Amino acid sequence: MANIRPFHGIRYNPERVGDLSAVISQPYDRVRHGLQDRYYDQSPYSIVRIIRGKEYPGDGETNNVYTRARDDFQAWLREGIMMREPTPALYLLHQTFTLPDGSQRTRKGLIAGLELSRFDEGVILPHERTLSGPKVDRLNLMRATAANFGHIFILYPGNGINSLLGEAIQGQPAFELREMFEHDVLQQFWVVTDPAVIAAVVEEMSPKRNLIIADGHHRYETALNYRDEMRARHPDAPANAAFNYCMTTMVSMEDPGLVILPTHRLIHSYDRMAGPEVLERARQYFDVRPVPSRVEMESLLGQAELSHPRFGFYDGTYAVLTMLDPAVLEQLLPNRNAAWRLLDVTVLHELLVERVLGIDKDAVERKESLEYLRDPQMGYDAVDNGEAKFLLVMNPTRMEQVNACTGAGEKMPQKSTDFYPKVIAGAVAMPIGVDERL
Repeated sequence: MANIRPFHGIRYNPERVGDLSAVISQPYDRVRHGLQDRYYDQSPYSIVRIIRGKEYPGDGETNNVYTRARDDFQAWLREGIMMREPTPALYLLHQTFTLPDGSQRTRKGLIAGLELSRFDEGVILPHERTLSGPKVDRLNLMRATAANFGHIFILYPGNGINSLLGEAIQGQPAFELREMFEHDVLQQFWVVTDPAVIAAVVEEMSPKRNLIIADGHHRYETALNYRDEMRARHPDAPANAAFNYCMTTMVSMEDPGLVILPTHRLIHSYDRMAGPEVLERARQYFDVRPVPSRVEMESLLGQAELSHPRFGFYDGTYAVLTMLDPAVLEQLLPNRNAAWRLLDVTVLHELLVERVLGIDKDAVERKESLEYLRDPQMGYDAVDNGEAKFLLVMNPTRMEQVNACTGAGEKMPQKSTDFYPKVIAGAVAMPIGVDERL
């Protein structure tokens, strides 16, 4: 069962920090490409100073990013920059955005404490592989601060909870924020403390199983590790000890605002072969169709069938590559589920990246010649400027593919999904210290 609980959230005090938009941020793993400095410049109280603090020469055991995060967090609480919710609450985060076709969507998220469970228990399911490095980093931050600042983004079946919460906030004003990086997204935030509403939401969620982690796999596995550490140190702690839970933003799988964006691949620092030879070799696995323009290439990508994944190739000229025979991957990967074998990212990496380009899995994991991009324009520009060799333009993974893979127990390759927009950090934090109870 999916056991959720309200919690005493820790939030920024608007009277002390002023514009709340200046202190929120992208999740920690998105704070790159110079964003860290920009967030630091926005406010001396930016949440980035806690979740992705700067490293300095001379950092050591007693003075480092984690001790500074702890000290800032404790100081902000003492000084009233942050405040603790006086009563247990659930929180709502609605994110309204415009798609490239001009349509507007709103994704409705419920923020709650979710009881942690192992993946083999069948309540929470992963859909992507994880790496060890980020988990060590997040565990160190959790140990130092005894709080969850980042959200695990969870997808749940059914849509009754949105109806319950929609009635609860009707007529209630929201905090309205805009995060710097995804500034076009309107973030609306509510605090729900009505015990009757909370009880109804908890009951509605209770029987659900097979919830899927959409984003935050590293944070979830870190929370499990922290829980196990705390249980070993405090064996007499009750079941409702906060360290048995993690902060989640939960979205219905039926939510019309649930959008997955593609993650494109940029090949750089590569000199084994030029574009024409790559395309010629690719004909072993793909129908290779040169096209005259980006518009036509992207139009053909949009017509792809699930049974025959396709992607775009740009080296200054355009081509569309469509897989010829799905049986090829069945022969190469007989022990993998059919849904996993037909993922666009599987086809791209197993056939083009590894067998045509000759970039093996270890090199991909180290990102030796590979960069991941949400915005393909950066890739087109890099190729045009001679900074990269090829851009591989992807279609988004579809929600039915995510469901099929997780249902079959298959973890999808890294960078298979990019749920848009990201769940912001800084709207609320969940304390998980040893004396905290949910």
